[in-house]
Amino acid sequence: MTFSLFRWFARATLASVFFVSVAHAQSAASAASAASANPPAPLKLRIGYQKSSTLITILKARGSLEKALAPLGVTITWNEFASGLPLTEALNAEAVDFSADVADTVPVFAQAAHAQFVYVAQEAPSPGAQAIIVKRDGPLHSLADLKGQRIAVTKAAGSHYLLLAALAKAGLTPADVHISYLTPADGRAAFERGSVDAWITWDPYVAAVDQAPDVRILANGEGLASYQRYYLASGKFAAAHPDVINTLFTQLTSTGTWVRAHPDDAAKLLAPIWGLDATTIERANARRSYAVRAVDAQNFGEQQKIADTFYRAGLLPAPVDTGTALRWNFTTKRAEAAASSTMVSGG
Repeated sequence: MTFSLFRWFARATLASVFFVSVAHAQSAASAASAASANPPAPLKLRIGYQKSSTLITILKARGSLEKALAPLGVTITWNEFASGLPLTEALNAEAVDFSADVADTVPVFAQAAHAQFVYVAQEAPSPGAQAIIVKRDGPLHSLADLKGQRIAVTKAAGSHYLLLAALAKAGLTPADVHISYLTPADGRAAFERGSVDAWITWDPYVAAVDQAPDVRILANGEGLASYQRYYLASGKFAAAHPDVINTLFTQLTSTGTWVRAHPDDAAKLLAPIWGLDATTIERANARRSYAVRAVDAQNFGEQQKIADTFYRAGLLPAPVDTGTALRWNFTTKRAEAAASSTMVSGG
């Protein structure tokens, strides 16, 4: 190859490299421009909650969860339900992704319906946060006196299990009483107009009436039902978005700590939302633990007892093995059978 020919070849090669580089740069710029013009859609987190979902209500009111999830590109929609059972039905129907706290009974019914959910967290027991309410001057003074009486209770709620446990302790069965399944609002109305003799419910509904001069608490959950509340998530959502689940857990635990440390401030924040005075709310909150923790085997045992009780009462179509339910492992960031749970810390 002559020197002139070599020089021509070298120039041609350099020109080729230059044009290829320019083409790659233009392609990258076009891709970046397209990406900026069409950013990925934000992730939507649909949260279901109840009036008694104190910690979620506080997070919603303060905007704390939106701020914590903003770095993950998450937007939130809030959906309120009258009680836990319809909330878990919405979770099963994929109408919500995350369920604020529901009573320990509710996931048992969801499991019986083959719902695809995972236990994310639980609140430590709060047995005093639900009660059997009767008229002060009425004839009911012991659990045995419930025989033959008309009782209002919300189906599948923690108060429903309290009723069954109270009847069993008195040597009674559900057939020995007349049960009306009513929402908390309807239960209160029925009790106040005398359509039922006893109303079994939970806070803040208990606190809304327990200081009334014509009302008496026949019994609460002490020695009958520990009343642990559970936070649940769609199995699909949790598996796809473990960082969101982690953030939810962190926000719930810190909010629970804040409520316990600042009862006055928490009550004042909730008062206009719940339509109750701050003193009533503070009394209700004092009966809840608000100690949010990961789900582990040693704190899960009562779930099987609850399932067996409802099955014997004919309220579940088949026996439920609660150990086969899924719980979230914050260490491995995946769901696993509840029966294989071990003590872990969330974070």
